[in-house]
Amino acid sequence: MPRDLIKSDLTLKTCCPKKKKYRINDGKGLFLLVNPDGSKYWRFNYSFKRKRKEISMGVYPDTSLKKARLKADDCRNLIEKGIDPSQVRQAEKETVKKENEDEKRLEQGIPLENSFADIANQWLKSYQPTVSENTYDKVFSRMHNHIFPVLGAKSIADIKAPDVLALVKPIADRQTVETAHRVLNHCHRVFKYAVAHGLMEYDPSPAVIDALPANKVKHRAAITEPRQVGQLMRDIDEYTGTYVVKCALTLSPFLFARPGEIRQMEWKDVDFQAKEWRYFVTKTAIEHIVPLSRQAIAILKDVQLLTGSGRYVFPSARGASRPMSNNAVRLALRAMGYDKDTMSAHGFRTTASTLLNEQGWSPDAIERQLAHTAQNKIRAAYNRAQYLDERRRMMQAWSDYLDSLKNGAEVIPIKKQV
Repeated sequence: MPRDLIKSDLTLKTCCPKKKKYRINDGKGLFLLVNPDGSKYWRFNYSFKRKRKEISMGVYPDTSLKKARLKADDCRNLIEKGIDPSQVRQAEKETVKKENEDEKRLEQGIPLENSFADIANQWLKSYQPTVSENTYDKVFSRMHNHIFPVLGAKSIADIKAPDVLALVKPIADRQTVETAHRVLNHCHRVFKYAVAHGLMEYDPSPAVIDALPANKVKHRAAITEPRQVGQLMRDIDEYTGTYVVKCALTLSPFLFARPGEIRQMEWKDVDFQAKEWRYFVTKTAIEHIVPLSRQAIAILKDVQLLTGSGRYVFPSARGASRPMSNNAVRLALRAMGYDKDTMSAHGFRTTASTLLNEQGWSPDAIERQLAHTAQNKIRAAYNRAQYLDERRRMMQAWSDYLDSLKNGAEVIPIKKQV
């Protein structure tokens, strides 16, 4: 069919509506559809892979004859290249739709769909029920403070190893190598989630590991020499800070539980009759039993006179509805003259573990008392109370040993009691 059958825009302006819609052909598939209501629409009719198709070219007079012909020429060029104009038009519509949706999401403070931040938030939602609130808050904070500002807006499918390296290397260069490795691990978990849900082809994070400095494990400071332990015990006795903090500090070496577990100790979990403290360890997800020595019971009964009517054994100075600050014992040690490289709140665990192992107590009993879990979950459940009798003897012997060191006795190992 020949083209350019319409001589000018005047022909289109003067054409009148009829009872039925009709066409004014311009040739080679382009025509103007005139409707009974007087509206006029450009249409392009074409064949692609033996199928007849039709798409809109605009509304007359907004789209003039000249513009309609240019659009039709573009469609013919696509067809010659084996491209369906309808699919191109649909893709353009989807792009515009997505741009509008993205704009709305940004206005509402919501991450772009399938961006790293979007998928990370989905992963965080699935991750939250599996960890403690404290652990979740730390991961959430690193995501928002370190990762989202760099990768958050990027489509997760487009993120490559160099993008990840550009995120973590500056963190490592600022002498926070441990944080860089933690951030990389968080990215790795999000990428694994995305791969599993078909949102990206592969996880780019493993390729970055060797580009970071090795993450050297920094052990928490602890005193393990018996005479120095004796001096520490005497210094604790002379501590002049608040009474609640002093009691928590005094109790710490006798129990050698994690600092967070001691500061969050609740009276409902303390059984003076059974001489036990039973609680759930969120870090390792196990029920734990701590046998209480005579010394530990004496400390707890002293502080009970002050805090026994509340929930927490060691409540916050700001109010009994929450536990003591996680910095309280650490700051008390600093006030006593023990810097961060000499002794830490967590160091009481290392002190006990080192000396008890040296003195021949069962490694299994020591590990169980430290609330470390066995790699085998069945064994871990079985061992929950398996060494309890030995641990009772060990905890009392350990308390007696600490008292002897505090009193300046000759340094001799405590013997395992059978």
